[in-house]
Amino acid sequence: MSHGWGYGANNGPEKWGEDFPVANGPRQSPINIVPKEAQYDSTLKSLKLKYDPSNANGILNNGHSFQVDYEDDANSSILTGGPISGTYRLKQFHFHWGASNDRGSEHTVNGIKFPCELHLVHWNTKYPSFGEAASQPDGLAVVGVFLKIGAANPRLQKVLDAFDSIMTKGKQTVFANFDPKTLLPGSLDFWTYDGSLTTPPLLESVSWIVLKEPISVSPVQMARFRGLFFTGEGEAPCCMVDNYRPPQPLKGRQVRASFK
Repeated sequence: MSHGWGYGANNGPEKWGEDFPVANGPRQSPINIVPKEAQYDSTLKSLKLKYDPSNANGILNNGHSFQVDYEDDANSSILTGGPISGTYRLKQFHFHWGASNDRGSEHTVNGIKFPCELHLVHWNTKYPSFGEAASQPDGLAVVGVFLKIGAANPRLQKVLDAFDSIMTKGKQTVFANFDPKTLLPGSLDFWTYDGSLTTPPLLESVSWIVLKEPISVSPVQMARFRGLFFTGEGEAPCCMVDNYRPPQPLKGRQVRASFK
């Protein structure tokens, strides 16, 4: 069932609720963040992200995006602080992007989209595995980072250089020795709210931590994202673009800010 979803007219986000009824649940993501309505919360701790570059173990085109995976048993790549209690372990990071520079991010700020959004996915180590954590209300924590058009981002280039090996769905290759902390902006000020996965099965298990400050990406680098394919080798090629879910209703949730 879950293999049938995508971003096309027939299987895109507006159809996901047919197979995944939670799509209409109380804490769906992404959302539109309205900074003036976000509540400053002085009890939010500073974010602490400590990643071991040697835990990186591959990059995969999964037919919806691409992801860089990290060792599942590595206690040296962790997230603490912010809105979460306990220790969360890095599982993977991936991106969402548009066919043009005026759209692509999943979260919006005052209704404005960025061309791309990075998601760093972590799971709560009080559960025995990522799979079990993903179904718990406090199971996952995802750090979202906006990308805006600007200067070329040298720290992103190593990721883009791996694309030649993963152009089509199902392709993967070794991707070693990469510290995703280098992709974070200078400021770790954030908004946070209780949400969900933004792709099926849309589980409502995510503490979202969306960083206020974007990182830069050049037009040439964004074009590299759009050169990947949703489709597998031998299939009619379909460029991987607009792989984002639109903002979902807030349904009374409070967005908190770590900054005034």
